Amino acid sequence: MGVMAFFTQLPPLYVYYYQLWYMLSKTLAEDAAWKFAKDNGIDLVTINPGVVIGPILQPTLNFTVELILNIVTGRELPPLNRFVDVRDVAYAHIQAFEIPSAAGRYCIVESTIDVSKLWKILHQLFPEFHLDEKFEDKPIKKLYQVSKEKIKSLGVNFIPLEVSLKDTVESLKEKGFISF
Repeated sequence: MGVMAFFTQLPPLYVYYYQLWYMLSKTLAEDAAWKFAKDNGIDLVTINPGVVIGPILQPTLNFTVELILNIVTGRELPPLNRFVDVRDVAYAHIQAFEIPSAAGRYCIVESTIDVSKLWKILHQLFPEFHLDEKFEDKPIKKLYQVSKEKIKSLGVNFIPLEVSLKDTVESLKEKGFISF
């Protein structure tokens, strides 16, 4: 329910970009859920994914898969760098429900990587794309790692980023968002 975002240069609760409203709303919703759970004696488990990618089922784009489409089509991107496959997120939710000892807040991220490295992986996977070189060699100054220890206690074995990216792009092709 929450969101993992690190914009250390921004003052708290100030939203500079439209896209940050989503992140703020997720954080405030999780805070409210934890308060409600505490006030009412309810056990609560939250699963907090990074940027969720992977195959899409719906015929429309969601925000996070659109980020990959934006890389492929050469549009600018916000400095997002924590990625996880939708199938891992779904599995984590099921496990959190089924495992009685599951408790608290779980962050779920397979890879922490900057856009320039993501660009290189996509270029290696799909050399037929003429990916925009503006993403090349523009690393993010600070990459924050996310521990996998707690989420692995739910039995999550991560799908590698390369597989998630390949499946995302192939899904975008299948749904008609890109062609190659």
